[in-house]
Amino acid sequence: MLEGIAASIGSIGDAYDNALAETTIGLFKTEAVGRHSPFLTGPLKTIDDVEYVTMEWVDWYNNRAYTASSTTSHPMNTRPPTTLTT
Repeated sequence: MLEGIAASIGSIGDAYDNALAETTIGLFKTEAVGRHSPFLTGPLKTIDDVEYVTMEWVDWYNNRAYTASSTTSHPMNTRPPTTLTT
């Protein structure tokens, strides 16, 4: 502890402090703004473009993405299809 300041989260050297946040950021980068993202309709040229894609992805992630607590897979709960080229 330095001058009465304590760590706000976890402990010193805890590698998992930001694991959930980093995982979510990784999903966002892959699914929302990645090269083959189904959320993109064109290049991201402006802040408004990024904000719109982010809003669409967050809405999908929070309301329609498949969750582990679901016991069945429903079409509305699956990720949008992606087109991969080889």
